[in-house]
This record gives sequence, C-alpha cells and structure tokens, in this order.
Amino acid sequence: MSVEATPSNETYLLTDLIGGKAYASGKAIGKLADVVAVDGGKAAEVTHLFIERPYGYKALMIPWDKVERLEPNGRSTLAISRPDDFEGEPGEGQVRLRDHLLDKKVLDSDDDEVEVVYDIKLARLNGRLYVTGVDCSRSGFLRRIGLGRLANFLRSVAATIKDDTIPWSSVQPLPPDIGRFSGDLKLNLLKAKLPQIHPVDMADILEELDHDSRVAIFNQLGTDHASETLMEVEPRVQRKLVSSLSVERVAELVDEMTPAQAADVLAVLPSSDSDAILDKVDPTEAIKIHALIDRHDLRIADYATTDCITFPPETTLADIVRRFRKAAKDAEVIMYIYVTDAENHLLGVVDIKEILQSDLHDTLEKIMTTNLITLDENETVSDAYKLFARYSFRAIPIVGEGNVFKGAIPYRDIMQLSHRML
Repeated sequence: MSVEATPSNETYLLTDLIGGKAYASGKAIGKLADVVAVDGGKAAEVTHLFIERPYGYKALMIPWDKVERLEPNGRSTLAISRPDDFEGEPGEGQVRLRDHLLDKKVLDSDDDEVEVVYDIKLARLNGRLYVTGVDCSRSGFLRRIGLGRLANFLRSVAATIKDDTIPWSSVQPLPPDIGRFSGDLKLNLLKAKLPQIHPVDMADILEELDHDSRVAIFNQLGTDHASETLMEVEPRVQRKLVSSLSVERVAELVDEMTPAQAADVLAVLPSSDSDAILDKVDPTEAIKIHALIDRHDLRIADYATTDCITFPPETTLADIVRRFRKAAKDAEVIMYIYVTDAENHLLGVVDIKEILQSDLHDTLEKIMTTNLITLDENETVSDAYKLFARYSFRAIPIVGEGNVFKGAIPYRDIMQLSHRML
C-alpha cells in the first residue's frame, strides 16, 4: 500500500520522537529510545515502541495497539497497567529505526551515488503508524546535530527548498537478520541526481571507498561542492584524489578556496605538482599560496578572504533575511554580517544569530557591535591565533589604515595553518 499524509493524519520525524517521556497510569515510566517496525515494501509498519527505563529496570517492548497517544515531541501515553508484562527486546526481522537506519549511507542500484539518512519520516493512517521515507536533506542534517530551530528557520525563509526525501518504496528490502545489519541502505532505482550532502559527510564517504569509486563520485560533484569536499578529506586521500585529476581541474577547485585553504591542500603534493597547479591560478593568489606553503611570509592580510557579507548600517534585518541566501552563496564567512559605510570603513559586526533573535524592523546600526576586535593587515598569523584562542570567534575582521575593511580570517583557516606554522 502507498501511504499519503493528509491533513487529518499525524506525521512525525524520528529525531523529534526519540527521548520523549513515556507515561502509563499517569506516571512516567521511561523514555522512548527507538521505534520498531517491520519492513513491508512500500511502507514499513511500526509494531512497537522501545522504551528504556531507569537503571535496574529492563527495557519494554510496547505494542503499537497499546499506545493511546504519541505526540510530535515524543511524549507517549501507554494503555498498560503492569509495565513488567512488556519487558523485552526487538527480535529477528524487526527494524530499530534509530539504531539500524539513522546515519546510514544510501547507495543507488549501481553503488555510485551516495546520500546519508539524517532523519526518518512517519505517518499515522487509520490508526496505524508507517515509515514513509528517509530524509537526506540539509535541514535533516541540522536536526540530526541538534540545530532543529535553525533547520526550521531555513525552511521557512527558503520556500524553494526541495524535499530531499527518498520514499520508503524506493529502498530495497532489508535483510531478514536485521540484528546483524551494519551495511548501507540501497535504492531500487538509479536516481539521476541524489541531493547534495554536506562536504564533511561527503569527505567521510569518500575516505571509505576504493580509489576508482572515490574518483567516479568526486568527478560528479559541482565545482563548489568538490572544492569544499576536498578541503575536508584527510591528506592521504587528498593526495590520491588530486593526482587523479587534471591540472586544470585542480586549479579550478583551488580558485574556489581561500589562500590558506589552498595551501593546506597543495602542501600534501610534491612541489613540482603544486607549482604546475599554481601556474594556472590567478598570479596574485598564487603568490600568497606559495608564501604559505614555503612558510616565509606570515602577514595575515595575505591569508584573509574578501568573500564576506557586508551591508550598510541602515539595512533592516528583514532585508538581511530576504537577501541572506543570495549573499551567502559565494561567501567564505557567513555567520557574521560586517557593517561598512560607502568608503568601506568597518563600523560594526553582527552575528547572524542576533539577527534571528531580534525585531526584523530594526536596522543593523541598532544591534551591531561597535566595540570591535580586529586584526591590522600587517599583523601575523601568530597574532590571529592568539586572538582566536582568547575570544573563540569563528572569524576575525582585518582592517587597513583608517579602519578600512580588508576581509576576514576564518577560525578554520588559522587552525589548519597552526599545525604547520606556529
């Protein structure tokens, strides 16, 4: 059967349910630790809630027909009087959605496309609860790491976000001995294009694959995505990946990086290879990258990125929210808004979190921080490292003579540099 969620049906996300309190006879008896289902092809049907109790008490397997109410926050009301009668563990053929499926990779039928299961969607229909899909979206990833409010905000301001849910009917049947399942979900169809996953997750996946599969998948990534992924891959894999690409392709990826990021990637290569790549890069940027690799010039301005988000002080927060997605598309530093005047003087800085928590009718001038911690363009990487260690910023603005804004140095870049320089 095919399950459609209608307005009268309740829908749930697994990550919202896990950890909710379970009540019986008006008393809390434990927490919802997992949802147990049986794979039925087009939709897996939930058969039990798996309830963990305080230390010293055995876990409970509560049949779905004993669940009086399941709220979206995970709170469950159970129609049982003697909890001990339901002690048990999931048996053979029963799928524990959290333990067996969350964070698994998803492969297509040719094993050459990958995704990650960040959440699982469920829907109630005619009194029964079904698994209807696996969520591989960016918002699913944010919920998975505990940033559910941010995920909801991004979804509300970006109405064009596509639904990156893979229907359960597209997932191949799971093995009968599910208790020993440690592999990946596999799709019945060859998807033309699976949703993009976060570069950190893509790097983890590439590191686990054999070289040929790794290169095949990497070559399917867009330039921005490939560049960000390459920065996250461990040096051993970086070296092998780069050696399998053309000089022109690597130069294209390097052009998307800050000098510090590019130096960190190219430093793992023989000097002859890195020189050949830098010959294809903008000469000004190449000089900065060479200086980093050779560890000669430590002037912080050479390693700053100018790909920052700047707005004038009279900009309203509502306007920031409306324009943020476009402004952040090519930015290296996205968690701070730098407030500048017509002559590019740095007037203040605003954390994106402050914008989300403030009245959208306010202007940047009203909420910006004017007591700024900055780096002079002639200061060093070592100076930047000390400031990051003291203040725990995610990026520090760099200014020149007359407090003219020159860019910013991200925390990640300094940490990547520190193991080679400081």
